[in-house]
Amino acid sequence: MKHFNILATILLLLIGGQKICAQTEHGFKEIDINNDFTDNPFTFFANAPILAAADSTGNGYNAMTIGWGDTGTLWGKPTMTVYVAQKRYTHEFMERARYFTVMTFDDMKVADYMGHHSGRDGDKAKALGLHVAYTKHGAPYFTEATAVYECEIMYDQQLSPSAFRNDVPRKLYGNFPAGIHSMYIGEVVGAWKK
Repeated sequence: MKHFNILATILLLLIGGQKICAQTEHGFKEIDINNDFTDNPFTFFANAPILAAADSTGNGYNAMTIGWGDTGTLWGKPTMTVYVAQKRYTHEFMERARYFTVMTFDDMKVADYMGHHSGRDGDKAKALGLHVAYTKHGAPYFTEATAVYECEIMYDQQLSPSAFRNDVPRKLYGNFPAGIHSMYIGEVVGAWKK
């Protein structure tokens, strides 16, 4: 039976010329980020995805709503860039993480709750009835997500006021209590959708 399944898969690949995505845990299917990412990069982060990172020493994780980010290509790799303000609890985890995830949800109550509550004050996932799982690299994600993008941090840097070239960032940070953001550029190393 095993040989039949392998033969059937090869035959489908040859006939259809399509990549067959392997079924993964929790109902997700692996996708090819270069060919199957169909979201508009200008509105992807406006839809309030969730960012999650774990402490690489195994001392927990945190997740938060993000509204700023970029998708694209840098250094020949597919990338997602996220921005986390210094005073956010997730910032501590991003500083110690090697990998992070960006997740989408159909239910906007997840983004609303994650954006209005701090992980310092309680377990946000538990409050929402979400179940955490981890990728093979140890990056946390919620099994209820509709898509998960795992990224390996390639570069990070705190934004610098001396580099602001116009009044948009100057005005924003002039009255922004969470502090100036740090930028994290991650190579997309895994992508799954339901």
